Amino acid sequence: MVTDRPEWTALTDLASRRSGGTVMWASDELFAEKENLINPWTPRHQPETFGPKGQVYDGWETRRHREPGDDQAIVRLGLPGVISGVVVDTAFFKGNYPPFVSVEACALPGYPSAAEVAQAEWDTLVARQPVSGHAENFFPVGSPRRYTHVRLTMHPDGGIARLRVHGEVIPDPALLDLDALDLAALENGAVCTGCSDMFYSSPNNLLAAGLAANQAEGWETARRRDGGNDWAIVRLAGAGVVRFAELDTSNLRGNAPGWASLSGTSDVDAVAAMDDRDAWFELLPTTRLQPDTRHRFVVPAAREATHVRLDIYPDGGMARLRLFGALTDRGRKDLQERFDAAS
Repeated sequence: MVTDRPEWTALTDLASRRSGGTVMWASDELFAEKENLINPWTPRHQPETFGPKGQVYDGWETRRHREPGDDQAIVRLGLPGVISGVVVDTAFFKGNYPPFVSVEACALPGYPSAAEVAQAEWDTLVARQPVSGHAENFFPVGSPRRYTHVRLTMHPDGGIARLRVHGEVIPDPALLDLDALDLAALENGAVCTGCSDMFYSSPNNLLAAGLAANQAEGWETARRRDGGNDWAIVRLAGAGVVRFAELDTSNLRGNAPGWASLSGTSDVDAVAAMDDRDAWFELLPTTRLQPDTRHRFVVPAAREATHVRLDIYPDGGMARLRLFGALTDRGRKDLQERFDAAS
């Protein structure tokens, strides 16, 4: 497997099932189901595990072509956005991977059917490219457009374990209540821009939709031995005022933080410096937390923030961070401009 990963792979996987993505259609899935393409976990494999159609694969695999033609799958992104790169992972497909792939994308309003999506005008993100077997194949994307669907083509057939579509979430402002929303939600355009440690899992998990099913679906750090504390910085969906904060330690029993605090800033230089605490104002003072508990707190400071810093003491894990509030005029303007620029 490739170990040197491009920076864009740290961005949100817009297609992941965990983000609400779905595989709407595939031309063929005789050997292995199309839905496996967007499973959030690392591909798994158990050799010599055979079903009625052959070796069981954690991926999408089509029959061998005996006539001209290619196989395709259409994925509706769970989080529409600007795509920075795609990963075509052929893990455990060694003699049955496709020699070439291509990827296209389109942007459609509403909730079209698979047949309607197939008739859309498609932009090419990845022209026909060779791929390696049992490997992560990385393809950067340069388009500035916001997309809602992608189409993966295997030339001509074979098996692919995962399709990862990494990028920046661009929500539609018309579908948001800008006076009352989660300013820290990935689906609303928030993202973690930095953290002290991500040994076990990404801090962007804090911002994912829904409740965490287990502790692996949150953010968890290594055990600290230096007397310091861990932290993560969230760029909000837009400049806004936080009214309520929810700190969720669900599923974290022996590894929840003992305490946590929140601070905010609208100073870009302070975000870059990270340690310049004078530029940050208090949203929530250092507060004791309980394991496996959803805590909700009133935030009394009615000040505009573009970024919020979560400090946990001394270390541990957090399942979700919710920051409920309203966008300011500046936040509304920026959100609309991002959407317009990518449409």
